[in-house]
Amino acid sequence: MSESTAPALTLPAGAAGSRIVGIGHHQPEKVMTNDDIAQLVETNDEWIRSRTGIVTRHVAADHVTVADMATGAARHALDDAGVPASDVDLVVVATTTAFDRSPNTAGRVAYALRTGVQPGASTPEGEDEPDLRGVVGPAVIDLNTACSGFAYAVGVADQAIRAGSARTAVVIGSEKLTAVTDWSDRSSCILTADGAGAVVLQASDTPAVGPVVWGSEPEITPAVRIEAPADKFVQDGRAVFKWAITRAADRARRVVEASGLTLDDIGVLVAHQANLRIIEPLAKGLGLEDRVVVTDITESGNTSAASIPMGLSKWWHSGKVPAGTPALLFGFGGGFTWAGQVVITPSR
Repeated sequence: MSESTAPALTLPAGAAGSRIVGIGHHQPEKVMTNDDIAQLVETNDEWIRSRTGIVTRHVAADHVTVADMATGAARHALDDAGVPASDVDLVVVATTTAFDRSPNTAGRVAYALRTGVQPGASTPEGEDEPDLRGVVGPAVIDLNTACSGFAYAVGVADQAIRAGSARTAVVIGSEKLTAVTDWSDRSSCILTADGAGAVVLQASDTPAVGPVVWGSEPEITPAVRIEAPADKFVQDGRAVFKWAITRAADRARRVVEASGLTLDDIGVLVAHQANLRIIEPLAKGLGLEDRVVVTDITESGNTSAASIPMGLSKWWHSGKVPAGTPALLFGFGGGFTWAGQVVITPSR
């Protein structure tokens, strides 16, 4: 059959774009200070602050999973948006620390949002077992590009909405980095932390999520690793720092240019919370140091794919991020990958 005689396919009519309508986060209760770290390795509060900017970080209990934290962030974002879980037709979770293969993390989140429990868990006493017969749940996708994962995930969800494959998406970054931390390695254990952040995206006649711009850096692919059999976080800090100082601003400029805006239009910078010594020079290199620059790294540490949505959510809910303003999201890290987009912050 030739191309001219093949039956024509019908494509769904997608939306013009998407917009963020809700933002949420979840952090474990346990807080670990620099003094606590000093009980494990030879270091001190001043040394850690001066080299990373980190003062505290949150650490999940052994029984808490990546899916648990992702679900908490998703619920917060849905509550913020005023959107019921039954309206969600796509869940995308960015993570590099989920140990369960199947159901994937996004599937676990979708189930928990409907039932209140993780798959396989018992329904709380006094509650009826939910009847899910005939229920068509959302599409569920796990995505792993490490620290740039949330920006990748937003790009995938936005494109799905514009293609007509979804109308309402929950996009989550969730990590339990402490589970892959070598607590005897001073160079890495001072950085890692746990948590999750999420946004709700909905179809919109007026696009408020710019096109994702993404890529990788083959030259430093091995710079950040979590590899079998050790399954521990290892990085070449000098290589990462050199790339961030010399090339990150160029990649971030490409993101802004793709949105049709200029750096003068950007009101908020939400970069991956890798290190304060990276975030501040990046802001200065972009000429954004006098804008709102999210620096949640100081109290949350490095949470990989969770750092952008969690930092955005914490600052949004505290009133530090203005409504209706262009925000540059830019992630980079393991792989070595980078990605970003410009989004318009929601109305309050």
